[in-house]
Amino acid sequence: MIEITRQVPDATFKTRVRDESIGGDNPFRWQDVSTEDIFAGKRIVLFALPGAFTPTCTTAHLPAYEQHYDDFKALGIDEVICLSVNDAFVMFQWRRHLDVEKVFVLPDGNAEFTRKMGMLVDKSNLGFGMRSWRYSMVVQNKMIEKMFIEPGFEDNCPDDPYEVSDATTMLEYLKSK
Repeated sequence: MIEITRQVPDATFKTRVRDESIGGDNPFRWQDVSTEDIFAGKRIVLFALPGAFTPTCTTAHLPAYEQHYDDFKALGIDEVICLSVNDAFVMFQWRRHLDVEKVFVLPDGNAEFTRKMGMLVDKSNLGFGMRSWRYSMVVQNKMIEKMFIEPGFEDNCPDDPYEVSDATTMLEYLKSK
């Protein structure tokens, strides 16, 4: 657990949004979303994880935040966001696969935000390449209020710690405020 009082970095996320005017089997268009769009004037819970479709991320991390989404909203959170260094297509399919309806999945395909946050790690030992370290944070109007960073932060970490970035830890923190 680390107390942080800094602003989230400026970044642009390449997302895809449904656009029925396009028609066909793939009615989506590219839409750039900025840090400003996501965080300005809002209280956000963001959790970052190594990758869509990976074991802990798929069986525990994202499902728990989806399950507790309404609890977060009741505590004054405007949005819950799951960030991963994956492209918009992978994030879309992962969200569909898990039937996630409430948590916003945010692709950081170029790892711009993750790198600027200082959370980019090499996971080549698992065949993943560069990915996000697992963490969660509360952001109030672009200022980081609180961060929970998993222990063992290092390149090619032999484990995948999942102890403090979980939904329960975040809920406990928010209830204590």
